[in-house]
Amino acid sequence: MTFFGHPLPALFLYFLLYSFLGWLMETCYCSVLQRRLVPRGFLYGPICPIYGAGVLIMILFFTPLKGNLLVFYVVAVAVMSAWEYFVGWLLEVTTHMKYWDYSNHPFNLKGRICLWVALVWGGLSYLVIFWIHPPIQQLYNRIPPWLVTTLCVTLLAVLLADTLLTLRHLALISKLVRGVSAAVQQLQLQLSLGRAELSDLLAGQTAQLRDRYGEQVASIQASYRQQIARLERQSRRFRNRYANMRAAGRYVVRSEDIRAAAERAKEEFVRRKQAIQHDRAQRRQHRRQ
Repeated sequence: MTFFGHPLPALFLYFLLYSFLGWLMETCYCSVLQRRLVPRGFLYGPICPIYGAGVLIMILFFTPLKGNLLVFYVVAVAVMSAWEYFVGWLLEVTTHMKYWDYSNHPFNLKGRICLWVALVWGGLSYLVIFWIHPPIQQLYNRIPPWLVTTLCVTLLAVLLADTLLTLRHLALISKLVRGVSAAVQQLQLQLSLGRAELSDLLAGQTAQLRDRYGEQVASIQASYRQQIARLERQSRRFRNRYANMRAAGRYVVRSEDIRAAAERAKEEFVRRKQAIQHDRAQRRQHRRQ
């Protein structure tokens, strides 16, 4: 049985081989960047199906374009970028996780593809079709049919088991993510209600304080304005009365007199301040009672 002129067992083995090579390349790249081992891939096993399926697309559809390198490169960039975008979107929708993100790179599209990776896809397509795949295809042609069948059956069973375990793990993660999202939404709702209740409570308390102490505050302010006005009148009266006053020649102002007057003024100020504080304390105590 063939597909576009290629035997299905050969396509399956190509898929697994290039999935492993893609996993190896991406794991080495990410590990070098982060300076630690970063195993990549969607499945538990050491394969990245996006690379295996991508190379199958190259083998099936890009091979006829080998005669025109420019068309080959442009088509490879466009098709492989579309494939990467589709796989990224599918994984995000089904697993609620983002397996790669190009948001920090210029000319990206929703973080799923970007310009420099698209150009790299074109270069990888050229390397695969012109340099890597021909010797691998020759190696496959040398494998006995019984060994091909054995490899296909064994690797298919392993792949199916790996896929089932991965899907089960992703289902559990998806359930956990939905539970956490629901809890976060509930918490946000509770916080919003709490803020609303606190705002209403503060508004009510403010209104009560305004009703209770508004008259007293207004009375204190009126008394303060009256005292200021009285002091201003006395100051004007003093200036008008003693504007032309001159010190007698026989009287000499001594520094001791100035310091004594300052001390008496200071004592009078402290006494009045303590009296005001005492009066305020008695008022507060009276209000509490």
